[in-house]
Amino acid sequence: MKIIVIKCGGSIVDKLSPTFFDSLHLMMKTGYVPIFVHGGGPDINKMLELYEIEPIFHHGLRKTTKETLRVVEMVLTGETNRKLTAKLQEHGFNPLGLSGSDGGCLQGVFIDKEKLGYVGEINAVNKQLMINLIEKNYLPVLTPIAITEKGTKLNVNADYAAAAVAVALKAEQCLFVTDVKGILMNGEVIKSISVAETYKLIENGTITRGMIPKVESAISAIHKGMQSARIVSGKTAIFENDLFLGTKIFEKERVLK
Repeated sequence: MKIIVIKCGGSIVDKLSPTFFDSLHLMMKTGYVPIFVHGGGPDINKMLELYEIEPIFHHGLRKTTKETLRVVEMVLTGETNRKLTAKLQEHGFNPLGLSGSDGGCLQGVFIDKEKLGYVGEINAVNKQLMINLIEKNYLPVLTPIAITEKGTKLNVNADYAAAAVAVALKAEQCLFVTDVKGILMNGEVIKSISVAETYKLIENGTITRGMIPKVESAISAIHKGMQSARIVSGKTAIFENDLFLGTKIFEKERVLK
């Protein structure tokens, strides 16, 4: 079973193109099986603003009070997840939307309750449940909400959640879907690059602005145990001619060409 974990940020869900879904069908015809993990930052921020709850971040992670967690879970499960599963259904897939806490899909622990509140990291994934769903021809679509041994729900960074799922299920690829085709150099997509080389491109200004967090997301998957991760575009195909598109980022050093 060739599992592919696909992470969609909340901002790209509305921009996914028909070409993206067509290439997803093509990918599945060649034997790959996708699992989606999604975020929902923009939708969450809108709802927090509506409830007059000011978002607070600590080292890039959203500080989550009990009140904030209720909003985060409501938006991720009730809006963003519904939106993504509906799009998949419209394009001929058989998605099953799940909160990461359902059935212990994503099991977690607090990172730092004092500084971050109800923010966690994943320490176990219910692999058998995921496999059972796939074997019944469902396409799992997960929210990054984990649950502790005591039943407390935790907000998990979606990039880290995708990486944890990919590592646990020994996925062939972990794809981070963005609004660009990959890392660009002189207007051309870099097909593959090492982590060390990626940092050099950040330092010299080749990788700038919004691409930096996207690249760091892919690198986070490698640090979690993936051999490589890939940045792809949700506005175009992600797979064609039996090959994944975008930029592959890997750990081992090599000479950049």
